[in-house]
Amino acid sequence: MEEARKQELAKQFIDITSEECVEIDADMAQYTSFRAGGKADILVSPADYEGLKASLKLAAASGERYYILGNGTNVLVRDGGYRGIIIRTMDALQEIAIVDEEELVIAQAGALLSKVARSAAQHMLSGLEPVSGVPGSIGGAAFMNAGAYDGEMKDVITDVRLISRDGEREYTLSVDEMDYGYRHSVLYETGDIVVSVMMKLKMDDPHKIFDRMNELAERRNSKQPVDKPSAGSFFKRPTGYFAGKLIQDAGLKGLTVGGAQVSPLHSGFIVNIGGATATDITDLMKLVQARVKAEFGVDMEPEVRIIGEPAE
Repeated sequence: MEEARKQELAKQFIDITSEECVEIDADMAQYTSFRAGGKADILVSPADYEGLKASLKLAAASGERYYILGNGTNVLVRDGGYRGIIIRTMDALQEIAIVDEEELVIAQAGALLSKVARSAAQHMLSGLEPVSGVPGSIGGAAFMNAGAYDGEMKDVITDVRLISRDGEREYTLSVDEMDYGYRHSVLYETGDIVVSVMMKLKMDDPHKIFDRMNELAERRNSKQPVDKPSAGSFFKRPTGYFAGKLIQDAGLKGLTVGGAQVSPLHSGFIVNIGGATATDITDLMKLVQARVKAEFGVDMEPEVRIIGEPAE
């Protein structure tokens, strides 16, 4: 995007949000969990829901390309950056409401999964323990049907409140209408945005709930490279296989390209061991895909969403 156009659009976004909510040439390494990647022409982080709606409408009307970012834990921006607008929803959507008598939790999309799970546990509500250690927001979890330890978001979700990408339509889909599958929902096709998620949980002893959460956290911390920047499990689970085992059996554990590495602790993770570029990460991804295909005839599809332009 030309500089004059950036300045013009940034001013328009400032007019409907505030100066603090708009950044030109934003370093997306600061906003994504890989701590790598290029710059976005314009980053908008609305402070409230009305600002988010207005920003979506302006982005749609601008004719420029735009992308909706949550907590950035499952996204990698290529080193050439994102030529367009990124709208970050985290700041606008943070509320959590508990309806004790109906065993319901209603969480806005920007609330972190860990925070929602703890809030539920404090109200003696069980069901979010399997995903309590998954990094990221409730909106991202609902978008991709996040899961861990034999639990998925579709197990607890009843309804998802949405807004269309252009900010014009607000509507609700039931869990069945979300068309959930393995790391998939209808939102992959529509591109619409999670506003809030309603979940039906079950009453239980809070001590037991927190004990389960702590047990699963210990398992995660002992088997996954939580001390290094990553985007969690990098590849989707191929049908009939486990991604990490395929990568390990192909002899790729510890393989390094620049600052990117197949984790020696868990081969399903690509981690930033220091100074990794997005190109390091995607080059390593391609090496893994090629080797696993050659060894086992299995295609490895990234779970991480890779956006933007390659480095020039």
